[in-house]
Amino acid sequence: MLSLMIVDDSNIIRRKIERCNDSDQFTVVASAANGLQALELFKQTRPQLVTMDLTMPEMDGIACIQQLVAVDPAVRILVISALSDKATGIDALKKGARGFLCKPFTEEQLLDALTELTQD
Repeated sequence: MLSLMIVDDSNIIRRKIERCNDSDQFTVVASAANGLQALELFKQTRPQLVTMDLTMPEMDGIACIQQLVAVDPAVRILVISALSDKATGIDALKKGARGFLCKPFTEEQLLDALTELTQD
């Protein structure tokens, strides 16, 4: 069972991700609305997986990814963003994210993407 933290400023998306994780693979240990919150919760809960939105108030996803990787280089981060902007996605991957999923997404796409992160 892998621990998961959800980071997204949209309540709707956070709930959607939580619902998708009714599988036996993941357990949601924390949920944050921005990068600053995420950093605090990450230090407390140390999840193995993180879903990360990029556009958020207070600290955006790119900055948050860098900070999380600095705290734990082994963390597996899946960026979930509506940005169709490839450059931003590539930037996120360069900073340490392991995968990218575009919004809107299906439950199946999310589970596939999270499962993929756990393969290596």
